Amino acid sequence: MTKIVFMGTPAFSTPILESLIEKYDVAAVMTQPDRPVGRKHVLTPSPVKKVALAHNIEVLQPEKVSKSPEMQRVIDIAPDFIVTAAFGQFLPTKLLKAAKVAAVNVHASLLPLYRGGAPVHYAIMNGDKETGVSIMYMIRQMDAGNVISQVKCPITQADDTGSMFDKLSLAGRDLLLKTLPTLIEGPVDGIKQDERAVTFSPNISRAQEEIDWTHTASEIDWQVRGLRPFPTAYVVMDNVRTKILDVTVLADQQTTQVPGTVVNRTKHELDVAAGQGTVLRINRLQPAGHPQMAITDFLNGADTQFEVGKQIMKMKFGATN
Repeated sequence: MTKIVFMGTPAFSTPILESLIEKYDVAAVMTQPDRPVGRKHVLTPSPVKKVALAHNIEVLQPEKVSKSPEMQRVIDIAPDFIVTAAFGQFLPTKLLKAAKVAAVNVHASLLPLYRGGAPVHYAIMNGDKETGVSIMYMIRQMDAGNVISQVKCPITQADDTGSMFDKLSLAGRDLLLKTLPTLIEGPVDGIKQDERAVTFSPNISRAQEEIDWTHTASEIDWQVRGLRPFPTAYVVMDNVRTKILDVTVLADQQTTQVPGTVVNRTKHELDVAAGQGTVLRINRLQPAGHPQMAITDFLNGADTQFEVGKQIMKMKFGATN
């Protein structure tokens, strides 16, 4: 039976792992070490580790793969395939060569677009209408190996990074199950990536989380959805750092107000001027130190400072009105 070592960490990886367990001999699973989670910093295993333990599969958790005992353990297993999906570490060439047939990665983008650790976030933040999954050969360079297979997936107005992770995880699972038998049958060269078309998606920085109100309402909507449910976009609203969780672009409205200015406030609505005369409605938010709340609940407890014509949003954190 075809022997596989699987490497992954987050929930995105678990449907892929579960499908491999059903059809192949998963000899071991490598995942990131347990990390502290929540305010109490409870040491918590990764979703992938939980699946592996539930199936009595050996779990390897190196802090760093290179030259680790865990790396040598994979080499000793001599798997037919090494399969990774959102593992989160580079793999040394020596380890990649331990796979008898191939070392392949399930990457959540249509390569050569969005190489790197946050491809789904960037696809939504850039307003893309579609993304997808690529199965590629792993080489030492990040996400640069030949592409073996791809599948496209539309991004709808209702999607955010959370929903797209769910969709792409299942798409990646199905694509991998179609691809592995082909690789088992014989060598597949794959398609060389066009280096001229390469774009990158590095991990989201703290600066990228802050909303710039000179951007258009659509661009801010992309940012909010692209950073939801994590790490979450935020604004400085009347000197309070506030997470913005859901917004609506008011496409039929225009304004001459300065970006960040309230253009409409009712008991249930808070509409704010954005760049190029566009208008954005805030539906759900979370002020620092408070739970998430609908805009109606927020306005019910807010002071009268959120009045029409007042600029309540700063352009960037630390700026002055």
